[in-house]
Amino acid sequence: MLNRALALSATALLLGGCELRQAMYDQPKYEAYEASDTFDNGLSARQPVEGTIARGQLRLDSHLYEGKVNGELATTLPLELTEDLLKRGQQRYDIFCSPCHDRTGTGNGMIVKRGLKQPPSFHVMRLREAPIGYFFDVITNGFGAMYSYSSRVPIKDRWAIAAYVRALQFSQNAEFDKLPAEDRRQLP
Repeated sequence: MLNRALALSATALLLGGCELRQAMYDQPKYEAYEASDTFDNGLSARQPVEGTIARGQLRLDSHLYEGKVNGELATTLPLELTEDLLKRGQQRYDIFCSPCHDRTGTGNGMIVKRGLKQPPSFHVMRLREAPIGYFFDVITNGFGAMYSYSSRVPIKDRWAIAAYVRALQFSQNAEFDKLPAEDRRQLP
């Protein structure tokens, strides 16, 4: 009889816990910006105070964040050009860009070999003469069949990729007589 009473009590406690958990799940709550009489404007949440900027969203440097200087595409990097920046750019390029552009920038990546539209080579004169801000802008906003990478590639990495594209362009179009003597000796 005692065992039966204990088992019945344990069952009641377990079922009571389930009800409590369900009640917590189903408790009254407002969805974001749902109608409510909580605030004077009839919404359930406050609107941000006019003129406020979320932490990390203050972007006064248009050169860094937009790739533009005085409304024109930037011709210089907003970051210091270092070996580490180029290595980071190469790493990010190999991950995000080489599937379409291939590792040398000729536009014959794996995606193209599988039938998708071929991007232009970075080595055509139009792109060799384009300001570096152009590459940052295309990575940020997309162009033609290329979609925006702004949600996937952080700003400084976009600049690193743009710097690496410039290095690729130089590597594929360097004039032999402008190479340092030690590099010329290594070439056939």
